[in-house]
Amino acid sequence: MSSQLSILYDLPGPKAKRRNLTLGVLSTVGIIALIAFVGYKFADTGQFESRKWEQFQYASVQRELLAGYWATLKAAGIAAVLALLFGAVFASARLSDKWILRAPATFVVELFRAIPLLILIFFGYYVPLQYGWSIDKLWALVIGLTLYNGSVLAEIFRAGINAVPYGQSEGAYAIGMRKNQVLRLILLPQAVRSMLPAIVSQLVVLLKDTALGFIITYPELLFVGKQIGGRLPFGLPYVPAYVLVAAIYIATCGLLSVLAWWLQKRMGRARTSAKPIPAEMAGEAGRTTL
Repeated sequence: MSSQLSILYDLPGPKAKRRNLTLGVLSTVGIIALIAFVGYKFADTGQFESRKWEQFQYASVQRELLAGYWATLKAAGIAAVLALLFGAVFASARLSDKWILRAPATFVVELFRAIPLLILIFFGYYVPLQYGWSIDKLWALVIGLTLYNGSVLAEIFRAGINAVPYGQSEGAYAIGMRKNQVLRLILLPQAVRSMLPAIVSQLVVLLKDTALGFIITYPELLFVGKQIGGRLPFGLPYVPAYVLVAAIYIATCGLLSVLAWWLQKRMGRARTSAKPIPAEMAGEAGRTTL
C-alpha cells in the first residue's frame, strides 16, 4: 500500500508528520472553541430556555414539521428523478457525433448552468402567472431544481464517460459494436463507479436547495421552521426552530452519503467477484456481431 501511495505523492517525513499533526490538533481545538463560543452566545441570549423549546413537545407542532419534511422530500425526489433523466439525455446529445444534436444540447446545458437557481424558481412560478396560468408551487420549485441540477449532472455524466480510457471503446468498435452499444454496455458501467460520488454530492445539493422554495411560500421544511419560530407566545424561538431544521437536513444528507458509500462498496465487490469471459466465448461474440 505504501508503495502505491509513494507513486502518487511523496510520503511525509518526520517534520512533515509533526507539522500535519500540529495543524490537525490546532484545527480541532479551533472548531471546538468555535462551537463552545456559539453555545455560550446561545445560552447568554436565552436560546436554551425551556419556554423556547416547549412547543416542540406538542403533537400538532411535530405534525407540522413532518408535513414540511415530507414536502421537502417530495420536491427533492421528483426533481432528482427528472434531473437524472435530463442529465442523461443532454449528456448523450453532447456526446453525439451529429452537430445538430450536440450544439443545441451544449447551449441548453451552459444556459441553465449559468442562471442562478433562485431566478429559475422565480421564472417557473411568476412567469406563468403573468399569462394567467396557475402553476402549483411544487412544480414551480421542481422545474427550477430540474433545469439547474440536470444541467450540472449532464456535465458530470459527460465528463465521467470521457474519463474512461479510450482503448475500451476502441476494443468494442473492433469487435463490431455500434456506438450506442459501446456507450450503454462498455462505457457507462465503468463511468458510473467514478461518477457516483459526484452524482450523490449533486443530489445532496438538490435536497438542500429545496429550502429556496420558501421564497414562493412552498410549505417545505424551512418555511415551516420559520412559521414555528415566529410564534410570540413561545418567545419567538427562531434559533431553536432553525437548529432543529438544520439537524434534520444534516441527518438526511448523512443518510444519502451512507447510501452512496454502500452502493459504491457493493459495486466494487461485484466488480471484483465478476468472472472473466472465456477467450473462446469472446471470439464467438465478436464473430457473431460482425
